[in-house]
Amino acid sequence: MITDPIFYFAAIPAVILVGISKGGFGGSIAILGVPLMALVISPIQAAGIMLPILILMDFIAVASYWGVFDRKVLWMTLPGALAGLGAGYLMATTVDESLVLLIIGVVAVAFTLDHWRKLYLSGKQPDRAGHSLTKGSVWGFVSGFTSFVAHAGGPPYQMYTIPLGLDKRIFAGTGVIFFFTMNVVKLVPYFLLGQFSPANLLTSAALLPVAVLATLLGVWLVKIVPQALFYRILYVVVLIVGVKLIYDGIAGLV
Repeated sequence: MITDPIFYFAAIPAVILVGISKGGFGGSIAILGVPLMALVISPIQAAGIMLPILILMDFIAVASYWGVFDRKVLWMTLPGALAGLGAGYLMATTVDESLVLLIIGVVAVAFTLDHWRKLYLSGKQPDRAGHSLTKGSVWGFVSGFTSFVAHAGGPPYQMYTIPLGLDKRIFAGTGVIFFFTMNVVKLVPYFLLGQFSPANLLTSAALLPVAVLATLLGVWLVKIVPQALFYRILYVVVLIVGVKLIYDGIAGLV
């Protein structure tokens, strides 16, 4: 178990951010959790510590949004996501993580800027997108792949789901089930890659109380924040995360 206080100065804010996101608020802001921990420990160890915490958060979130989700979104995205996880496992030792981060970051920033361009040029909200098996499968695959190799599955998933304009609680509940499914599936390959040492698991256990409170806070925020503001926050978060991914990708390539 990690006992260095400096680690917890980074780990506790990381768990709070991830928990709020796992509670359905802020979407892909969860992607900042592992990088925050990675300021003081290796990224691989940070991912190993975070995954059991993510599973607990997912259980709490699934219970909080029980029955509140869009089945069609899951049918459109989950098969591709599971295929993406498989591809990520097979390519874990060969793929250039920095290049993946850079590409996803550029797409996330372009996605947000294009939305704002349409919004401010027309003066009204862009029309809601309809469901598409092709788009859902592609973004699902990208989400699964990037979730495994770079812990960056949030932005691709949101690029399919945000334009649908779902009710905020349905949006949150659907995302909870999507990522819960992926995290459970990732348990086996992560175990095979040796990311669950006793020290990591004890450290995860020490952070669990923070994880529970943060996840419940995220559920509460979804309830009280108005629908329009909820989506405005999502677009801002996608932009911030996209810029962070671009930075990380460039830093890893140079």
